Amino acid sequence: MQIPADSPFLLSCRSKLSPTLRIIILMKAIATVLVLSASLLVQAQTPAPKSAPAKSTPSKTSATHAAGARPSLLNPASFTAKAPAVFKAKFSTTAGDFVVEVHRDWAPLGADRFYNLVRSGYFTNAAFFRVVSGFVVQFGLNANPAVNKVWSTARIQDDPVLQSNKRGSLVFATAGPNTRTTQLFINYADNTRLDHMGFAPFGTVVEGMDVVSKIYPGYRETPSQDLITSQGDAYLKANFPDMDKIKLARILPAVSPATHAPAGAKPAAKPSPKPAAKPTQR
Repeated sequence: MQIPADSPFLLSCRSKLSPTLRIIILMKAIATVLVLSASLLVQAQTPAPKSAPAKSTPSKTSATHAAGARPSLLNPASFTAKAPAVFKAKFSTTAGDFVVEVHRDWAPLGADRFYNLVRSGYFTNAAFFRVVSGFVVQFGLNANPAVNKVWSTARIQDDPVLQSNKRGSLVFATAGPNTRTTQLFINYADNTRLDHMGFAPFGTVVEGMDVVSKIYPGYRETPSQDLITSQGDAYLKANFPDMDKIKLARILPAVSPATHAPAGAKPAAKPSPKPAAKPTQR
């Protein structure tokens, strides 16, 4: 059923809305519109939440660079550790084991160089390439020619000679003043004449001098130091199969002073004839 527009009922409802009521209704509508508009404006101006910054992680390149900073046998300048005041090093060789005790105050530069060489594994598979009975046994050329090449010019300055070249003393060989690199010798006898030639002992054999004394002497001074330097272990294997070698050299853990063994090696029972040559490196 439809109600006509001019129905008395509709006319009665319209007539009941006074002007004041109409204004109030209009104002409420306007206020509602304003509130909704303000809410939309606030939402539009609110910035989106920032995402947390990503944590950086070390790259493989950085890790590799850090590892490269460690001492390398191909970089002698990277070996800068200072030796302890007193320490021992054990040599395991094809002839047996022996132990040397080093006193840094005897020859600081020599002790530091020796300490770094042992710690780095430099002497592994190195040969006792010069053995002169009654005089010295010499070693210190690496089995790898590339290592020999870079160390051949890594010279250290001379130390003052504060100890005598007695039997069992450990000394760097030289090719003249301030030319010490990696070659060493152990005195088989009291070679005191070497004291006046600048050979500065920095340690002594304290265990296993009998092992040192039986290192194979058959080749004497025949092996060429130049060929060992340039060809390494390949030259020695091909030409001197019976030559004794160092299997491993390592620094022994420090012991308390109460249990520390006194330094020194037993003197020779009989004096050995004076050799004509002196320990040299080429």
